[in-house]
Amino acid sequence: MIQVEDVWIGYGGHEVLQGASFCLGKGERCGLIGRNGAGKSTLFRLIAGVEVPDRGVVFTPKGYRIGVLEQQIRFSEGSVLEEATIGLGAEEWYKAEKILFGLGFNDAMLDANPRDLSGGYQLRVQLAKVLVAEPDCLLLDEPTNYLDILSIRFLTRFLQRWAGEMILISHDLEFLDEVTTHMMGIRRGKILKIKGQSTDLFEMIAEEEELHEKTRVSLEKKKAHLQSFVERFGAKASKAAQAQARTKMIAKLPVLERLKELYHLDFHFHQVPFMGQKMLEAVNVGFSYKVDQPLIKRFSIEVEKGDRIAIIGKNGYGKSTLLRLLSQELEPQTGDVTASPNLRMGYFGQTSIERLDPTLKIEDEIASANTTLNMGQIRGICGLMMFSGDLAKKSISVLSGGEKSRVLLGKILARPCNILLLDEPTHHLDIESIEALIDAIEEFEGTVIIVTHSEWALRRIPLNKLVVCHNEEQELFYGTYDEFLEKKGWSEEKQEKPQAVKVVKKANSQPNPSKKALLETKKCEESIEILEKSLEKNNEKLAKIAPQGNSVEVRDLAASIAKEEKQLEALYQQLETLYNT
Repeated sequence: MIQVEDVWIGYGGHEVLQGASFCLGKGERCGLIGRNGAGKSTLFRLIAGVEVPDRGVVFTPKGYRIGVLEQQIRFSEGSVLEEATIGLGAEEWYKAEKILFGLGFNDAMLDANPRDLSGGYQLRVQLAKVLVAEPDCLLLDEPTNYLDILSIRFLTRFLQRWAGEMILISHDLEFLDEVTTHMMGIRRGKILKIKGQSTDLFEMIAEEEELHEKTRVSLEKKKAHLQSFVERFGAKASKAAQAQARTKMIAKLPVLERLKELYHLDFHFHQVPFMGQKMLEAVNVGFSYKVDQPLIKRFSIEVEKGDRIAIIGKNGYGKSTLLRLLSQELEPQTGDVTASPNLRMGYFGQTSIERLDPTLKIEDEIASANTTLNMGQIRGICGLMMFSGDLAKKSISVLSGGEKSRVLLGKILARPCNILLLDEPTHHLDIESIEALIDAIEEFEGTVIIVTHSEWALRRIPLNKLVVCHNEEQELFYGTYDEFLEKKGWSEEKQEKPQAVKVVKKANSQPNPSKKALLETKKCEESIEILEKSLEKNNEKLAKIAPQGNSVEVRDLAASIAKEEKQLEALYQQLETLYNT
């Protein structure tokens, strides 16, 4: 449905895409990967028609609708729900509500002015607008940025059911593999495409690189042979014509770039030993930003040598605050946090970039973390953080927020430590850098406490404890992330949407239920029957009035339907419990 043929485009003399070609077929959902600056976003702008190639053709069928996740925020409506349904019929509001709820909004937030929301929630509104419009093709550039783990799980299920075409840029390989049918990679200005997952693409890239290197070596040998003839016989009159012909042949031979080790980055933390077992302890810790809204309540944990702990949960439930309390950046309002005198901390927090010195250069800021490092080691860390060469001499004052985060992570790589406290450390890194960072965390023999929404990272790191943040409550779970999903799961997902739950009475259930239980069961069944009939009538009414354009009536009815569905879900769960007891 989309054809890109021999496309070239460059900026300031640098060719980004060099003869790139691919075809996106009907129903194909394609992941797009490549290093920062490889041309992923440029390709999106070309497909969306925002830019035109210097050479080549980008073709889309007439009337083909492309939905693009815009990174620039522009709102025109007065409420989140109205903004999410711009240009759509009023009958779409009900569908928009479901998507907004899945992305972490609640009832009260639907009436809020989108301009008053945080940056993360504003991007969620943008994402909802694209999804609810149901274009023929989705172009999504890092849609999981600023989503919490539950919203990412919802988006994964949504995209798995997407019937149209899609091209998706993401640094989360597990997310890409779960929602795509094909993978594309931008490599040396060209586009490689393969049916399958990211591992299939990386194998293909390795084969391409091997062939590229063999061809390059063969060409170098051929050039050397021709050049040898020219040098030996160029001065002889009898061989002058042949020497001149070989000089022209040398000029026509292509120059191939020497093979680069782009997928091997050497991250490692500077570890110092820890004498003892208990590193850090929190006892009955409490904290809130508002008096009437407790965030952390009576939280206790012992952090021991070698622990691998992840703090997980929805946004706004105190994950970053809890990490700040454990790092002793914040003082608890109740309870105590005590640290061993032998503890040497590497702390990466969302607010820590404010402590970078704006008067320093990048290399000087990283050097300040460890005075024993030489300039070669410092420059090596700068390169790992994507500040190679002269970029390492940039001033902190001119960096973006993402660049400052990478400087801070570089300082942690340089600093001697025996415990790492990391708040979303993979933000602002590309896939190869994230892979290398997770490898370094795995190899680190000290203790790790990490806040992350990446299920891929949660499965890669050998966790032994989880802190699951709920509303006003922090639950300590001993085990891995998969064990948590198997034994407990996310309570929010169980209430996500109503489904016709088929309730089967267990064979070993009580043969003679009490009179009270029978009455409760009958009452529950009757309530379900009433709600189902009401839902059926309301959905029929919604279908009739939606085309008439009475937005207030449609909205009220859609809200009633959503409320009834939540009640029905709770009744189904209650009935299942009654049958199984």
